[in-house]
Amino acid sequence: MKKQPDNIPEYSLSPGLRRFLYFTAACTGAAIMIIEILGAKMMTPYFGSSHFVWTAQIAVTLASLAVGYYAGGWLVDRSSSLHRLYGFLFAAAVYLATTIAVMEPLSRRCLTFSLATGTLIAAAVLFFVPLAILAMVGPFFVRVLMLSPGGVGGAVGRLSAISTLGSLVGTLLIGYVLLPLAPNSITMLCTSLLLASLSMVYFLVWSSDRALGAAVLMMTTVVSGAVGARIDHVAKFSGAQVLWRKNSNFGVMHVLQMPGGIRYFLNDFLVQNSYDPASKESVSLFTHMLHHLSLAYSAKLENVLCIGVGVGIVPMKLANQGIDVDVVEINPAVLALAEKFFDFQPSKLNLHVGDGRQFLNQCPKKYDTVVLDAFLGDSSPSHLLTAEAFASMRSCLKAKGVLVINCFGSFSPNKDFFLSSLDQTLKTVFRDVRIHHSGNGNVFFVASSTPLVVHHEPSFATLPAAFRDEAQRAWENIGKTEPKNGRVLTDDFNPVEFFDANNREEFRRLLAASMLRRN
Repeated sequence: MKKQPDNIPEYSLSPGLRRFLYFTAACTGAAIMIIEILGAKMMTPYFGSSHFVWTAQIAVTLASLAVGYYAGGWLVDRSSSLHRLYGFLFAAAVYLATTIAVMEPLSRRCLTFSLATGTLIAAAVLFFVPLAILAMVGPFFVRVLMLSPGGVGGAVGRLSAISTLGSLVGTLLIGYVLLPLAPNSITMLCTSLLLASLSMVYFLVWSSDRALGAAVLMMTTVVSGAVGARIDHVAKFSGAQVLWRKNSNFGVMHVLQMPGGIRYFLNDFLVQNSYDPASKESVSLFTHMLHHLSLAYSAKLENVLCIGVGVGIVPMKLANQGIDVDVVEINPAVLALAEKFFDFQPSKLNLHVGDGRQFLNQCPKKYDTVVLDAFLGDSSPSHLLTAEAFASMRSCLKAKGVLVINCFGSFSPNKDFFLSSLDQTLKTVFRDVRIHHSGNGNVFFVASSTPLVVHHEPSFATLPAAFRDEAQRAWENIGKTEPKNGRVLTDDFNPVEFFDANNREEFRRLLAASMLRRN
């Protein structure tokens, strides 16, 4: 095929090149949405899943689009060289490939800033440049397409429609296919390769072969580095055997087998639970406390609702005592993991896959106890901690039923917004609220519509020695909060993610550091 010059003169676009430009617009539209959504998911293991991450990512995306639109128009007014634009696309591809390698060290460095500042800096460094380059495509192609015969309005309309359809496809692809089925790094690498391929096809068909050779060499180097970084990233759990690694709609899941035999379940690289397969017991304090608190405050425990399965340890402990247990779990991917590695037996439970709040709104029966143990990495989902959510839980309880909550927080002045707010919110719904804690940040709330009575004094003698004393302290220590330091949380106004951000950031660092020490 005859090569066309880089600076396209008037009326020189061939039908093939015109179709390729439209295809490029569709692919870049898809890439923008993939990068926006995937970028936030890639930052989640380091910064959490709070609104700070999404605010930063959306803000950086909008800023980059604004700059890219302006830069694209400015550039094409000076030169309509498609060679130059596809060179920029290739640069965006290279940049995206490098984000795989620099994501972890950059994110950990940004954790030294406040959560809001750190997420904004990380998102800007990682994604501003490639997103701005992708935004240049629209105004650039509008000008180039105007150089050929045909109506301007039709060309602009087709270009906008095709680009938007590409964005739609990219959104559906990342949300329903790529996130649950492929590692984030592989998805980002494939997006990078897509953009690089567009540049290479252009250089091969409509430009010089030397440019193509240089591009292939550079991209091979970058891809090799990115793959190497991914291998190092997977191998970071040195000293531990990775039994399971899978992406899900709610984070990257790992099961690690430590040299001593203990298994850990990690979600977004944060420890969620631990288990000794030999004794078939959890080695995490909170699982035993939830079990003992449920038994202690219930006069007769016949049925229980567990919101959040974890890896199934608490529901199984209750079910093995002959208690009828309903479990609501939003992440179906965790169920197979729990069954394979943590002795979870779904046949012994009544399992419901879905959001806990949705289940509560159509609660099928009354329970003696509701156990709220839903976590997204380092915190409970905020929509399960409002007055309206607790009212739904109360409506699912029998007259003397008990709500037991597992959470993390601080009683220290200026750090107690979350615990004070949770205490106040519960007291607007329940008559009696009690707080147990051992002083390590793990806090347990017990609430009831009738005065709380200890019907069965717990015995911790059979617990693992490592935290037997801590469990006793958690039972004996009754915490108090300062009402003025919090507020009642509602569906309409629930600012807990903002005011508790520092605590959650600190807790996230603690979990990550504990895992590194174990490794």
